[in-house]
Amino acid sequence: MRGINLDQLLTFAMVVEHGGFTEAASRLGLTQPAVSMQIRNLEDRFGVRLIERVGKRALATAAGRDLLPFVHRLRDEADAAVAHMMRHRAGEFGRVRIGTGATACIYRLPAILTALRTAHPGLEIIVVTGNTPDILDGVEAGSLDLALVTLPGARPSLSIEPVCVEELVAVAPSTNGEGHGVGIDDGPARPTDLAAAPMILYERGGTMRAVIDAWFVAGGSQPRPAMELGNVEAIKNLVAAGLGRSILPSVTVAGEADRGRFHARPLSPPLTRALGLALRRDKTPDAGVRAMAAALRGLRGSPV
Repeated sequence: MRGINLDQLLTFAMVVEHGGFTEAASRLGLTQPAVSMQIRNLEDRFGVRLIERVGKRALATAAGRDLLPFVHRLRDEADAAVAHMMRHRAGEFGRVRIGTGATACIYRLPAILTALRTAHPGLEIIVVTGNTPDILDGVEAGSLDLALVTLPGARPSLSIEPVCVEELVAVAPSTNGEGHGVGIDDGPARPTDLAAAPMILYERGGTMRAVIDAWFVAGGSQPRPAMELGNVEAIKNLVAAGLGRSILPSVTVAGEADRGRFHARPLSPPLTRALGLALRRDKTPDAGVRAMAAALRGLRGSPV
């Protein structure tokens, strides 16, 4: 394709379709000599005559007739490319790769993704879950466009801004639908209260577990994890079965179906986790990424 000029090809097709240089020049917004020059350059490139005059009409030669179907296909592809790029510019098309933790994926993303799909039906959304350090590695490496992660998380190459704060609560199994738990009262739970019981906690290595461990240490206690899991739904099921207690974001046990399964207590001192939006500083986001980032920033007004 080196040296082949798309404008020259399209001008050639216009001359043949309208039977003359003057009409083609008018439709292209060019002068007649400019059109003639483009045809001469194209003929020089191929080394054959493409246009011949028959009376007052300009007609394609045999070589020109063979070339014309290829030019039509190129024009169709060029028009399709322009249409696709316009959709990208409008944020209606493209691909967004977002990384997040499993808990945020279950309880924060569904409403956001549903709204984005409605507003931008052509937008392809890929969700990857993992621990905060691994997800931030992906954003730095460019395999992810942005991330919703548990803070803290600082990387020189990334812009990370808080978008949501969630309250963490102590969670125990409920003995009945009225919310009375097994061996647990309604007062705030202190580190020493929870450290005395078997705990079912997030697995080590994640930022959420680090936040919880720091809360225990600050209270002069060490938790006794009976089990460590990376899936919040698995933790909930084990707690509901009476196998231990846990510390979870309040949003994970606030559903109608969960109110009869769990007894939740505030923590003393209070404990929260912040979710942050991470983007590369040196990368200009396309329209799809901008739309996703704006939706995540909308979490600032969501309940804890």
